Amino acid sequence: MDCLGKKLHVKKPTMKRYFIHTFGCQMNVYDSLRMGELLAPMGYCPTPTPEEADLILLNTCSIREKAEDKLLSALGRYRLIKLMRGAWIGVGGCVAQQEKEKLLKKAPFVDFIFGTDAVKKLPEILKALEETGKPIIETAWEEAAHYAFLKAEGETSRGKASEFITIMKGCDNLCAYCVVPHTRGREISRPHEEVLAQAQSLLSVGVRELTLLGQNVNSYAGGISFAELLLRVAKLPGLKRLRFTTSHPRDLSAELVEAFRVEPKIAPHIHLPVQSGSDAVLKRMRRNYTASAYMELLAKLRAARPDIAVTTDIIVGFPGEREADFEKTLELTEKARFDGQFSFVFSARPKTLAALKEEEWGKLPHEVKIERLERLQALQKQISAELFQREIGGVAKVLVEGNSKQNPGRLYGKTPQNRTVNFEGEAKVGELVDIDIIRSSSSALFGKRLGSAHAIEETRAQMPLHSVFQPVS
Repeated sequence: MDCLGKKLHVKKPTMKRYFIHTFGCQMNVYDSLRMGELLAPMGYCPTPTPEEADLILLNTCSIREKAEDKLLSALGRYRLIKLMRGAWIGVGGCVAQQEKEKLLKKAPFVDFIFGTDAVKKLPEILKALEETGKPIIETAWEEAAHYAFLKAEGETSRGKASEFITIMKGCDNLCAYCVVPHTRGREISRPHEEVLAQAQSLLSVGVRELTLLGQNVNSYAGGISFAELLLRVAKLPGLKRLRFTTSHPRDLSAELVEAFRVEPKIAPHIHLPVQSGSDAVLKRMRRNYTASAYMELLAKLRAARPDIAVTTDIIVGFPGEREADFEKTLELTEKARFDGQFSFVFSARPKTLAALKEEEWGKLPHEVKIERLERLQALQKQISAELFQREIGGVAKVLVEGNSKQNPGRLYGKTPQNRTVNFEGEAKVGELVDIDIIRSSSSALFGKRLGSAHAIEETRAQMPLHSVFQPVS
């Protein structure tokens, strides 16, 4: 039997172990799960530590320069395991797709490299490596007309409350800073029948929350509109909450806003990257909207779903960004009142327009970027803390996801707004429970399940000091 409980048709049923190190976005997390499913029929089972692995896979991200640095650092550690026990090392994902020559030069001990379209070829690659022992590179794009999304095994997700479904890959927007078109290719949407079938498969094994994934989900074109897809998935039996990420403001339709209004199972949370509050910077970024147009979208979303929480991405120090441009980003952050944001200093990525034009547009000193980033993050931390503090004394409906890693002995889950709640009390994974919120930080809520035997004062006394909300002066 393999790790999914299926009968193996192999001559030698010797069990091998694999370890997957995943970098980056939820799309990579999803791809790593599919890698595990492909390896199971070959006699591989997962191991939690690379030291025990016969096969080490690194699923990479190239959105930011530090991600590549982390990859090379990890490869240095895994090289020792290769020397000690002969483990194979394979590098997949976005860095593999775009930087294979540089990667092989810096890490010649890697056994094989496979791009974002080659995940499904993993069994073939391993078989060829076993037969020849020669390094393998597989980074060819698959033609859109013949592209097939990997079929996911529902059993892999048994015991989980929440799971991802990829509904499309690639992006056609060609933003000036973004490497995705070079690492994931152009947009290809998965037929809606396949999406619905996978959703039903996951719900049948106990998953209760689904997140639809894509580099730009709201430009989905799999036979029906994205809003219609959401409404159809929301009607499937067993589903409690439906989420999606990531959206481009330019493609956020009136139909999607209406879906938020009419379907309560669509969670009141949206990740809507703004990237900058300056129209001049947005134009150089090739985002094709203005700051005021973005704020109008927020107003429409909040009118349709008053309890909606919004998170965003912001790039600080984009080429040519003046202090006045950055001040507009701070102003937009103040007005938008984001629940949270992922903010980074600009780093030029290979083959992007911004990398080619950085000197012409005006490259900023690193210390200026860092100083601006710190100011932005301090402002956002204050806003997040204020928003989270408002939840104290209320009751949150939390979907339980498991044991809290940050707070041992407690469970954790998410509110409809995607806020993390660490709480005391008993509950099962996948259960919706009412939590009395008694403390907050700038990134999480803390409380106890209603009906729990623990008194509120006892719970407060046991809360870690770092989780206590400190009023902003």
